[in-house]
Amino acid sequence: MFPKPIEKSSRATQLTYQAMLPVALLLWLAPLIAVALFAVRPAVDFTTGNYWGMPSEFQFFENFGQVINSAMPRYILNSFFITIPTVIGAVALSSMAGFALGVYRFKSNLFLFFMFIAGNFVPFQILMIPVRDLTLDLGLYDTKTGLILFHVAFQTGFCTLFMRNFIKALPYELVEAARVEGIAEWRIFWYIVLPLMKPALAALSVLVFTFIWNDYFWAVVLTQGEAAQPVTAGITSFNAQFRAMYHLMSAGSIVAALPPVAMFFLMQKHFIAGLTLGAVK
Repeated sequence: MFPKPIEKSSRATQLTYQAMLPVALLLWLAPLIAVALFAVRPAVDFTTGNYWGMPSEFQFFENFGQVINSAMPRYILNSFFITIPTVIGAVALSSMAGFALGVYRFKSNLFLFFMFIAGNFVPFQILMIPVRDLTLDLGLYDTKTGLILFHVAFQTGFCTLFMRNFIKALPYELVEAARVEGIAEWRIFWYIVLPLMKPALAALSVLVFTFIWNDYFWAVVLTQGEAAQPVTAGITSFNAQFRAMYHLMSAGSIVAALPPVAMFFLMQKHFIAGLTLGAVK
């Protein structure tokens, strides 16, 4: 059922594995290395066709200076203004929905749970036109509020699946004991269940933060211009009318990738604990 550990394989298999591992790692890192090299190249390298050779001149400070002095800080702020409320809204709603579906037993419990899950199987591309038209009708097109509301609605299904399964694994006797003591349901959720959900909340927050921060499709569909566009869509502003400034786009991509990477390392301990909790139960 489980793959055989490489230590128990033949010597030839182990040598093949050791030889192919650096190759696979290099292939995986190749796009990141290319972006890093593009970020320090001068613009003349792209006009002369020097894409993959060594940069003719290292312009680290010049390229990143142009990025910082452009509209990039505004796009990054937009991303924070969109991502943080989305994370709070989706995690808060899914925590309450997961509590209701994981603790209460009623006839439509399983049906409602399946309805939350069903939204995750809908290809989001087919929602492009109706969602865009809805934001236009409600006056939310090209606003951060419209993008936040859509992301909260779209992410709540996955988050509820995550939270409900986590709460379902908690000892139900804790809830029963609190009810016997006459504690109100909202106090049970706030003072008993929610503190036990801290690892799941941390793991889910990191996942949703990464999903929303890296979103490009809906950022392009529902926003335009500096007022509301997040950083993923704002990077394309470095494209000129007749040429693309790949060196500035690459530098901007590296700057845009720093917040989710920093959040992951800050929350790494809680993230891993939330994902592995119950794995050895």
